[in-house]
Amino acid sequence: MKNWTKLDLFYIGQSKKHQIFRAKKWSRDLEKILKKPIYDENYDQIGQVKDIFGPIERPFISIKTISNQEFDSNAILNLYAKIT
Repeated sequence: MKNWTKLDLFYIGQSKKHQIFRAKKWSRDLEKILKKPIYDENYDQIGQVKDIFGPIERPFISIKTISNQEFDSNAILNLYAKIT
């Protein structure tokens, strides 16, 4: 899948409006996902990146999800972004 990037994230929890994830691995190239849609393993859109914040090496990612999706903190999540 050209231009698809698998995001190495784990789920932290929910804020008032967004789901919060933490990057396991990060590179400055991944900053391009800001304001981009996020997709699940079936390539169905689940939301959009609203903010990237925190430490440069392993930042937090705030995602506004579509239709109140819930995440299990123990589940392995395969999330993807399309970087052009």
